[in-house]
Formats: sequence, structure tokens, C-alpha cells
Amino acid sequence: MASRSYGKGLRALSITTVLAMTAALALTFFYAPLEAEQGFLQKIFYVHVPLAIVALCGFVLGGLFAIQHLRTRDPRWDMRSYVAIHMALIFGLATLITGAIWAKGSWGHWWVWNEPTLVSFLIVFLLYATYQPLRFAIEDPERQARYASVFAVTAGAFVPLNFIAVRMSTAFVHPRVLGSTSNLPGPMRLTFLISLAAIALLYATLCKYELTAKHTRAQVRALRRRLAGETAGTRGRSAAPSALPEGAQRPGSGQPETLAPSFGAGSAPGTVG
Repeated sequence: MASRSYGKGLRALSITTVLAMTAALALTFFYAPLEAEQGFLQKIFYVHVPLAIVALCGFVLGGLFAIQHLRTRDPRWDMRSYVAIHMALIFGLATLITGAIWAKGSWGHWWVWNEPTLVSFLIVFLLYATYQPLRFAIEDPERQARYASVFAVTAGAFVPLNFIAVRMSTAFVHPRVLGSTSNLPGPMRLTFLISLAAIALLYATLCKYELTAKHTRAQVRALRRRLAGETAGTRGRSAAPSALPEGAQRPGSGQPETLAPSFGAGSAPGTVG
């Protein structure tokens, strides 16, 4: 029942994501005009910038889920926090790759260290790259979830502070797409917004797929443990009477021995995820 609730609406979300991605690609290649200076290369902007925005929002979302876990101790919030950060790391890596391609075409270098937007995003990415090693270095599940949540909250608070610091700096190479100083013409702005929505839908769909898969695996493991326990209990019950031959009597007893049913430890009803 729980796994079906995790996967509820997944098909509709997937179809919507495919349609949005198709529309975004069509607008990028056939509707948005070429930029005067960079030409066709500028079209990577419609992928690179939405990836960066969604990745940063994913890191913050992981921190919000972690706050809920610390408040409620519900492991489902910890799982959501983990998935949100894990997927944001993937989108962050895609951001760095597309940014390097764009930098090579525009500036002739794969990386420019004096560009604050690139460097600040790299710092955030490297910070979150330590999340999984820190998490899985702790064996106890409760401590692992608690420490990971504290990390997610602390790092999540750093993301907007880092963004504000970059916006207040003096050197701007990247355009302020969502600011009042944006000079994007109408077709470019529309294409960017559709691309941003498509990338956000892609992030949500992949997170939902991963959550559903993880929850289903957890249920399968719980069912296997329960089945193994019931099998062990059944074998214990069937083997116990064999220790005394049928019709045998204990010394000093005039009646045949009767044994009460003995339930193994694993035969008690289990709780599935």
C-alpha cells in the first residue's frame, strides 16, 4: 500500500515532464533567436542556467526535509532529504559540465577562476560532495540520519548566503536572468522560463522515481526477513514433536506427551515499511 502511494501520479508526472522537455528543446532550437555575439553557442544558456537554479533549490529543499526529520524523527523525511540532495548533486555536476563547455566556447578556457558565479557554485558542489561519505561513514542508522540532517540544514543555510554574496559582488559575467536588470527579449525569456519549468519537472520526476524504488526495495527486504522468520518458526514447530516418538510417555505419566505450539522469534507479524 505504501509503495503504491509513493508511486501515485508518477506516470502522469513522467508524461508531463517529457512534454515539457520536448517543448523546451523545440523553443530553444527553433524559436529563440540567435544571440548577437555568441550565436548558436548561447543556446546552452537554456540548459546551463536552469540546471544551476534547480540544483541549488534542490540543496535547500534537502535542508528543509532535514529540519522536518530532526523535528519528527520520521525516517521518511530523512529519505526525502537524502534523495533531494543526491539528485541535486547530479544536476550540479551537469551544471559544471555545461558551464565548462560554455566557458570554452566564449572565453577560450574550460574554467575561469576570477568569475565569482562559477567559483561559488563549485564551492557549494564540493561542500555537498562530502555529504554521502560523511553519511555512510556512520554505521548506526539513527546517528547516521541525525548527523546527515544536521549537515543538510547547515549546508542548506549556506546556499542562499553564498548566492547573496555573489549577487552583491562587483564582477558580473553571467546575466541576471531573473533580476530587474535582465535584458532578455521576449522570445528568449519565454524559452528560458519553459526550460526552467522542464528542468524542475525532470528533477521532481527523478526524485519520485528514486523514492519509489528505495521504498519498494525496503519493503522487499522486510518481506524477505519476515518470510525467513516464519519459515524458521515453522521448521521449529515441526521439528519439536519429533524429539519424542509418537505415543511415547514420559516417566511417571500415564498419558501421551502433548506439546504446546512454539512460535519462532521471526514468526511474529512484522511491519512493512
